[in-house]
Amino acid sequence: MKKSYKRLLLALGVFVLVLIILFIGYFLKARSIMKGMVTVETMKIVENVFSVQDSFANFYLVKSGGNYIAIDAGNDKEKIELELRKLKIEPDKIIAVLLTHTDGDHVAGISLFKNADIYLSRQEEQLLNGEKSRFFVFGNKIDTDKYKLIDDQQILNIESTQIQGLLNPGHTTGSMCYLFNDSLLFTGDALQLNHFKIETFYSFFNMDTETASQSIRKIMHIPGVKYIFTAHNGYTDVFNNEIKD
Repeated sequence: MKKSYKRLLLALGVFVLVLIILFIGYFLKARSIMKGMVTVETMKIVENVFSVQDSFANFYLVKSGGNYIAIDAGNDKEKIELELRKLKIEPDKIIAVLLTHTDGDHVAGISLFKNADIYLSRQEEQLLNGEKSRFFVFGNKIDTDKYKLIDDQQILNIESTQIQGLLNPGHTTGSMCYLFNDSLLFTGDALQLNHFKIETFYSFFNMDTETASQSIRKIMHIPGVKYIFTAHNGYTDVFNNEIKD
């Protein structure tokens, strides 16, 4: 009996040790990649479009009438409050948050935006309700259980702004890009920009890189797109539609 108990403890110890090693390895690899990410400082980019810099991530605000629509919600709540003050934008003026996906570095500021409706793709909900895991057995969480689900190609009209949701699975199950007024494309982590060339996002962070690569091919020839905005590689109005896998 004692021998069996010792073997069980030994096996449990080995299992825990392996988990710790995997976690440390994942953390070090992730930090190395994040150091190479280039974000945009908090500022007005073009008419009615603002960037919010939050450590290694950006999210964006689009002015619509007298209010704002957020594309994602950042990585650090306190940092977001500080950056919004720089822009002289009150959190209560943000009336909608369009989540490209639900990873932690895209959702931290949700609770700041008390007047905002939260939107995400119908497929992404699987990472919130436990139907699918994001990392090993772990799913994603957001700071609200009140959100609206969007289907692929669905069009939203928020005040004076038309927005089309474009499903781009791969980075996560339900990653979604948003096309504003047929000209501004907000991609989250669906892709990365490298010297004006569109590339598949860092495979280390993707749930399915092959699917991610296939997904971005569907959106890269949308006529009339003037700007592409990413979460971790800035933005551009000069881009090559040739995609590097």
